[in-house]
Amino acid sequence: MRIFFRKTLELFGWKLMGEFPDVKKSVVIIAPHTSNWDFAIGRFYLNAIGISNNTLMKKELFIFPLNIILKGLGAIPIDRNNKKTSVVTQTVSMFNNRENLNLFIAPEGTRKRKTNWKKGFYYIAKEANVPIVVSFIDYEKKEIGMKCIVNNTNSFDETMQEITEYYRDINAKYPDNFCLDKRYN
Repeated sequence: MRIFFRKTLELFGWKLMGEFPDVKKSVVIIAPHTSNWDFAIGRFYLNAIGISNNTLMKKELFIFPLNIILKGLGAIPIDRNNKKTSVVTQTVSMFNNRENLNLFIAPEGTRKRKTNWKKGFYYIAKEANVPIVVSFIDYEKKEIGMKCIVNNTNSFDETMQEITEYYRDINAKYPDNFCLDKRYN
């Protein structure tokens, strides 16, 4: 199956870049996120390189029969309205209770233009003591892949400054909807 996904991406002109790091657990950020196509292309890429992955989705979507499809795609239900336990705490608990978990998160939090990225991915990685893998989709160059791994999460500002540099030359499907975090640009 991996060959099918790789050849399909290549047929449409996509180049697969970088290698997924040899880690059992990570928070993988994917940007820019400006289109629903990001998910489809990203899934093909991950299948092409043989990486199992998970994404968080609001628990309200997990109704029959959609729940079967979502779980098959690696979606994990999350209760965003839980007053007792934050999304970060719930997610850190998932990392603590699993042997393998590569959790994909769009740090922008939406497909619309955001000048400040969400901080949750950083706090999940820090509290779960897992690295942040920086991945990307560049529509202009038709490249998708991994940029690097960020292990140092001691300082949010330093981590975000480093991550911002990795995304500086990446082109979104809808460029007007992509903005690097203005605090670090």
